[in-house]
This record gives sequence, structure tokens and C-alpha cells, in this order.
Amino acid sequence: MDDRIIKTEYSDVMQKSYIDYAMSVIIARALPDVRDGLKPVQRRTLYDMYELGIRYDRPYRKSARIVGDTMGKYHPHGDSSIYDSLVVMTQDFKKGLPLIDGHGNFGNIEGDGAAAMRYTEARLEQVTQLALLADLDKNVVDFVPNFDETEKEPAVLPARFPNLLVNGAEGIAVGMATSIPPHNLAEVIDATKAYMLNENIGTKELMNYIKGPDFPTGGIVINKDDLAEIYETGSGKIKIRGKVEIERGKNGKTNLVVTEIPYPMIGANIAKFLSDVASLYETKRTQDIVDISNQTSKEGIRIVIELRKDADIDNFTNLLYKRTRLEDTFGVNMLAIAKGRPETMGIKAVIRENVAFQYEVARRKYTTLLEKELEKKEIQEGLIRACNVIDLIIEILRGSKDRNMAKACLVEGKIDGIKFRSKESKIMATQLSFSEKQANAILEMRLYRLIGLEIEALINEHEETIANIYRYEDILDRKDAMIQVLINELDEIKKKFGRPRRTVIENRAEAVYEEKKIEEMEIMFLMDRFGYAKTIDMPTYERNKEAADSENKYVLTCKNTGRIGIFTNTGQLYTIKVLDLPFGKFRDKGIPIDNVSNYNSEKETIVCVTSQTSLNLYRLLFVTRLSMMKVVDGGEFDVTKRTVAATKLMEGDEVIDVAILDEQRNIVLQSAAGFFLRFPVEEIPEKKRGAVGVRGMRLNPGDTVDAVYYTRNTAETVIDYNGKSMELNRLKLGKRDSRGVKVRK
Repeated sequence: MDDRIIKTEYSDVMQKSYIDYAMSVIIARALPDVRDGLKPVQRRTLYDMYELGIRYDRPYRKSARIVGDTMGKYHPHGDSSIYDSLVVMTQDFKKGLPLIDGHGNFGNIEGDGAAAMRYTEARLEQVTQLALLADLDKNVVDFVPNFDETEKEPAVLPARFPNLLVNGAEGIAVGMATSIPPHNLAEVIDATKAYMLNENIGTKELMNYIKGPDFPTGGIVINKDDLAEIYETGSGKIKIRGKVEIERGKNGKTNLVVTEIPYPMIGANIAKFLSDVASLYETKRTQDIVDISNQTSKEGIRIVIELRKDADIDNFTNLLYKRTRLEDTFGVNMLAIAKGRPETMGIKAVIRENVAFQYEVARRKYTTLLEKELEKKEIQEGLIRACNVIDLIIEILRGSKDRNMAKACLVEGKIDGIKFRSKESKIMATQLSFSEKQANAILEMRLYRLIGLEIEALINEHEETIANIYRYEDILDRKDAMIQVLINELDEIKKKFGRPRRTVIENRAEAVYEEKKIEEMEIMFLMDRFGYAKTIDMPTYERNKEAADSENKYVLTCKNTGRIGIFTNTGQLYTIKVLDLPFGKFRDKGIPIDNVSNYNSEKETIVCVTSQTSLNLYRLLFVTRLSMMKVVDGGEFDVTKRTVAATKLMEGDEVIDVAILDEQRNIVLQSAAGFFLRFPVEEIPEKKRGAVGVRGMRLNPGDTVDAVYYTRNTAETVIDYNGKSMELNRLKLGKRDSRGVKVRK
């Protein structure tokens, strides 16, 4: 038993296991092969469809049938990954050249998912069959065992063009990721031909053919000058803008219509774009928007933004570029598997690897074809010779006892046991020297082949075979001839499947948006006890003053260009831009204050709400549960951050009151044990924002401050204490840091 126990370092085992796992994900799942531009799951799906006979000119088959067969034979990693890859290969808004022809609901550009695999059907696209799967029967690629070694699958598909560039790729592996934009098929083929004719061609020269990415969603690439470095190094950032058109709407209004979107916007980001545009209006960044509607259909993208008559179109368009995903970035990282290892490559390296692969595929193809033609030539020559001595062969066949005797005579001239009609025939038979293959062909030849026309057809076929042999040998011997064959194939693919470019490539200046200056005015801030806040103009407030004051917990005046400050029991100050709050009618509900600030109503309690104007004009008085007090200059809270610490608290303490000091003369502290202390506000020292403060009331052990009141000399302050009215002005005036007086219940 001890002999079978292997002792090793745990860290070494973990390291080796993790590296093995990482390499398995990188090589066998997440990254595409530079030769055919496919990930293993894509390659296996296409090959399985080819094996099942689901060709472009045959009926569709259920996707579930394809997925199940692929999973059972080649890809045992779950049906969702297989179906997801099948769906993506059908979507013309994701792939520059769809490889599968889908029938049914395969999702849309707005992010709606495909129907379940039991409802959809699919078959191969013609380009897939002709340019990715052709000649698999000619030994053009290696076949490897599948996961359980019961089937064989191609290690790579014999791609006739750089599919990695045409369709792009996205994938996340372990410690690395790939992101390759799609390109135009015709341009990629032209660049490939140029490389075949001049292998020393540079990236800049290749870009005379490949202008840049060609996204299926169109759009405008605006950093053309950066593409040279991106294509040289294989990494960088491509900036894309959507295409907008201007249309005249009703009543003299202008419609801004988005007809093409940036490639990264496809899916749920279209809804996010609509939400962002609406948010521009809600947050007062622009007042030019009248309405927005998404009229996207099968005919294409159409998002209509209706603008006011006097809207500055160019300025508003720049706002969309700056504040929404109408201008977006595509991060390029051209990482693929080359020679069995991940490598980041520029476009020349990708084309070089694909061309080298095409040479290898062509060499293996024409070697196989040549071997077949040489075999045909041998048999044809044997049959032609046999026709010339057909009478002798018939005599041998009639005189032989079995097939082996006749074959031995045809191959070696052995005549033992064979009966001949004449000595001349016997002598001629000893001189026969057909090959094994020729002898078998002769013995299997049907009598109708002796008809004159059939013999003539055999001679013509032999001449054609000779011509094919010369042609195949020429292709294999001369690189120029092979290049011409490959170029002819590329031209045929380009002619049949090429299409015009969709994406515009140019240089454009950065979008500059000039915000219109907002006319400053005083408005009213209203917030109810549920935390819903809004702003209204002063005339509206005056008309509804009584209702506004009674229905809202906080009512205060503020500037529309200013901020609102919220002080909480945890000693935090949360600031809110007034422009972020909805401005409108008195009966509008408003929005939760949590939505426009970092304040969390579930964890904190608001103790004071004030405007930035008040903070700049007055001082603030802080009182905590443990009777710590201080006065802070309001200017210290004139901050732009959304959240700052308003005061420092001792452990277990909390703020119970923040007051703006205006005309208050005395402060009254009430403890939980029933002690009241009244003393002048002037006794509270002014401190910095980060200070704890001084003690306001000397508390007995376990006692805390429960309430804070303020009195003025000219007005009486009456409170209800235990069901009885109590005049705070009549309390004995004491000193700060004393116990105060006990009020009996």
C-alpha cells in the first residue's frame, strides 16, 4: 500500500492543477484558433451540422437535434453553451458574416433572447459550407479523437479566408481575454491576396485594403489615425459613434433620428440609451427634448428624439455623444491560439497564419487529388491495354478454373492449369504484366465497356486524367501556381458573398457640449415624511402655502443652481444638487431622496435639512445623544462632494439635533431621566467640523439627552411634557456642563 502512495508538496499539486485547468479553458474553450477563427464549441457545432447533412440547400432541422448531437458526440459541456454559440452564429447584427441560417426567433438587436431550442430550426449558410467545411474528405486537416474516443472530429476547419478578422471574436479565459472587431469580407480577402503576392507587405500597406473595422451595426469610427497602431500591436481602443439624421417633424419641430448605433450598444444598452436620454431632461441638463420613441424594427434601427423648435441641433448631438452611449469605445485585444499557444497579433500576423494554413490545406488537398488521379491513370491504362487484347483475356477467363488463376496470368503471365485454344494465345499470355490494381479492374470490367463509344470515352477520360496530373503536379511544385489557385478561390468567395462596407472610418474632433447657463432663481424645496422630495417655483408655493407646510416635513427656500444639505444621526452630510430634483407641479409626487444621494434611509435618520445658502450665511449647532455640543461655521460645509463627515462622534454616540443659529438666545436640553437645563447659546464654543465638541449637560450614569429646544427673549416657548404644558422660558437659567433641574412627572 505504501508503494502506491505518492508524497508531494500540496502547493505544487495545486499549482499544477490550476495551470492545467487554465490552459484547458484557454486552448479548448474560450479562445478562437487563428486558422479558422472559431472556438471549439463553434467548430464542433458546424461540423456536427455538416455530418448530419443539414446543408444550405436542404430543409432546416430542429436546433435541439443539433445541440443534442453535438453535446453527445463532441462537446460535453452542457447544452446552453452550444445553443448560445449557435444563436450568435445566426445573428447578422453580431456577426459580419453569419455562419448559420436560423429559422425562428433567434433574438434581436435590442437584447431579446432567442426562443428555446425546441422551437427554433437551423441549417448551414452557403458560405460556411463552401469556405469552411469544403474538402474535409480530402485529408486537408487532422482529425482527433473526441472526448470519449468513440468519434473523430477535425482539429480545425479548412477555412478559405481569415474568418477571425471577418467575424471577430469575444471570449474570457483564465487570466486573459480576447476582443476582436469584425471586418469586411471583401476587404479582408483583398488584403489576403496582397499578402500572398508580397509577403513583405507592411501593416500600413495592408490598411490600403482593410480600412478599419466593419461593424454589422454600421456606425462611425472617429479615431482613424489610431488604427495603424492598433492593427500593428493587436490592442487599443476604437471610438465609435452612432449615425444620426435630422428630419423635420410636426409644427416646425426637429426630429433627431438615430439610424445606426455603436456596436457595443447592441442588446440591453439600447434601453439604457433611451433611459439616459430621458435622464438628461429629468436632471435639467437639457430642456430641448419634447419626446423620445424607439421605432426600431426588422428594417433597422430608428430611435426618434423630438426636439423643440429653437433647439441647437449640433450642440444637442454633442451632448448625446458626451453623456450617453451614442459614442462608445470598443476595446481591441486580438488574442488567439497560434501554434498551440495564446498570442496577441496584429492584422498582418493573423493574415500570415491564415495564409500559411491555406498553403497547408491546399498542399494536402492536391496531394490527395494527385494520388487519386495517379491511381485512376494506372487503372485506365490497364483497361486500354486490355481492350487491345480483349480476345486473349476472354480466352484466359474461359480457360481458368477460378479468379486467382486468371489474375495470376494477368499479373505474372502464369499459364499453369489454363486451357488455351492455340499455342499463339498461350505464348501471348505468358507475356502479360498487368499490375494488381489493373488486373482487378479488368476482372471487374463489365462487357458494355467493350462498346466502341465506351472505349473512346475511356481514352478521353484517360487524357483528362493525364491533364489533371500535370495540373496538380504543377500546383504542388510551383508556389506561384498554388498562389493563383488560392487567389481564384478567394475571388470566387468575394464575388459570391462580399458586400459593401457599413461602418464609416474617419477622424472627428472630440464632441464639445456647451451647457446653457441656467438663470438663477429662488425656488421652494419640499420633502414629505416618507422622503419624497421635489422643487416648485415661488408663485406655486404661495398659492399652496398652507397645504405645502402641513403635508411636508421639510419646506425651505433654495437656489435652483445650489445644493441641499442633509445631516443625519450618524454625523454625515449628504449634498444634493437642486437640479437633480424634479421641478414641476405642486401635486407631483417627487422622487425618493435616496435616488439622488448616498443617503440610506434604512440605516440613518435625517436630523436636519438645509440649503447651501443658509449654510453660507449662518452657523450650525450640533447636539449629540451623550450631550456633546459645538458650533460650526456653515462655510465649512460648502463642499462639492456628495458625502462628507459633518462631525466627529464618540463610540456609541449619535447626533440628535442640528440647528441653524439665527435668533436663538437660549438652548434647553431635556434628558431621559427628566432633567432640564437652560443656558445661553453663547456658552457653546465654536469648533471645527472634525472636532467632538464640549459637554453641554452633566448626565447621570445611563442617562441621555432626549430632546433639544430653543428659546427667544421676546417669545414664550411652551412644550407638552407628560401631558402638561411647560413654559421653557420660566426654567432657571443655568450654566453649561451642569445637571439642570429635575422636573417631576
